[in-house]
Amino acid sequence: MVIDREDTAGTALLLAAAPVGKGRLIDAVGVLPALAAVPPGALTGTDAATLVELADPLDPQAVLTRLRAAVATPGPLSLYVTGQLHLDHRQQLVHLALARTSPSTLRYTALPWHWIAGELRLRRPGTTTVVVDLVADDQAWRRLAAGPGLPALCHGARVYGRVVPPPPRRAIASPDYLKACAAIWRSGARPSLAALHEQVVAQISAEPGATLGALVFAADFPPGLVPPLSGPPLSVPPLSGPAPAPVPAPGEPSGRSAGTAVPPARQETGADPLPAVLAAAESGRHDEAAAAAAAWEQHAHRTHGSGSPQAIHWLEVRADLARLAGDPAASCRLWMVAAEARLTRRQTSDDPEVEGAVDRAHHQWEQLRDADTARALAPALIALRRRVPGRQRGALQVLQRRLERWHDSSEGVTG
Repeated sequence: MVIDREDTAGTALLLAAAPVGKGRLIDAVGVLPALAAVPPGALTGTDAATLVELADPLDPQAVLTRLRAAVATPGPLSLYVTGQLHLDHRQQLVHLALARTSPSTLRYTALPWHWIAGELRLRRPGTTTVVVDLVADDQAWRRLAAGPGLPALCHGARVYGRVVPPPPRRAIASPDYLKACAAIWRSGARPSLAALHEQVVAQISAEPGATLGALVFAADFPPGLVPPLSGPPLSVPPLSGPAPAPVPAPGEPSGRSAGTAVPPARQETGADPLPAVLAAAESGRHDEAAAAAAAWEQHAHRTHGSGSPQAIHWLEVRADLARLAGDPAASCRLWMVAAEARLTRRQTSDDPEVEGAVDRAHHQWEQLRDADTARALAPALIALRRRVPGRQRGALQVLQRRLERWHDSSEGVTG
C-alpha cells in the first residue's frame, strides 16, 4: 500500500496462507503473482524496497521468525496479509490459518493474530502499514463484527483493507481487494493511501456478485486518542523531582501501582491525553491505548526530538500499558529501552528514574512464563543490572542464579 514517499529503502512482506483441502475458504496465494508484478517501491511508498513473499507457509514459528526479521528493518514496513481467520474456542483469540491448519489443530498450526500485533508494537510509530484482504469463519466473523476489529490489534500501524464473511458452502472467496490494488499499481498510478483505498472499495463494491457486509478498514490510529498533526507543541513537565513509586523486589507480587508512577504529559492548550489513554487500558481496550500512546510518543519525537524527556515519558507509558495488558515481554523490553535512553541522556546509574526503569524491567522479566523469551531477554537485562545495580541487594545475583538454574535443569520458567 502506498505511503508518503521516503528516501530510505522499505520492506514489503507478503503473507498469503490458507489451509490445504476442503478447509480452504479463500484463494489466498492467487493474488501473489499480481503483487509480485508490482514494483516493490509501490508496495512500500519508497524509491527502493525489499520484497519478502510467504506462500502457504506451514509453521507459525517460521512465519514469526520472518516477521521479526522484517520488523527489525529500519525503513518503512508494509505487511500484506491475505487468508482466513478462525477463532480459538478456548482462549477466544483470532488466528490466521496456515497450510496445515484444521479445526482440531488451530492452536498449534495457525498463527495467532496477537503475535503479529506484538511484533508491530516494537516498531517506531508511523513507519508501519498493514493491508489485509481476509475472510473470517462464522465465529471469527461474529467476534470481529461485534468488537473494534483488526485495526485496534495493530499497534501504531496504518491499517487498510477488508474482512469478509465466510463464502457460501463449497465456494472459495477471492482476494479482490488486493488484486484491485495491484491492477492500479501496474497501470503506473501511485495514488495516496487513502485515495487508493477509496478507489478500490468503490470498484469492488460495484462489481456483480460483490460480497455484502464486509468490514472495511481505513484507519491510522483510534479516533479520539490521537495526537495533533499540527498545532501547539506537546509540553511535558520535567521528569526530575519525586522518585517513582517503589517497585516490588524481584519475585515479589506486583500491586496495582507498580510501574505506574510516570508524570502526566500535558498540552499547552487542551486536555491532558494521558487519562484518556489510561482509561482505554483500564476498560480493556489495551490495543487502542497502546496505539494512542505510540502515536503520542511519535509526536514527541517530531516536536522535541528523539531522546527528549517527552519522548521517554511516552515510552514509559507504553511500557506500563504493556504490563496492564498482560504482556511482560513487551513491557520488559520497553522499560529496558527507557533505561538506556535515560543513561544516554547522561542520567547517572543511581538516578531514581534510571533505577526505577531497570527495576520495572527486572520485575516484568520475573513474570515471564516462556523460557525461550526469558533467556532471550536475559543478556540485555544482565548488562543493564551491571550498570544499574539498584537498591535491592543482590538483584543481579538473583537474576544470574535463576538463569543458570533454567539452563541446568531445562525446566523452563516457573512462577
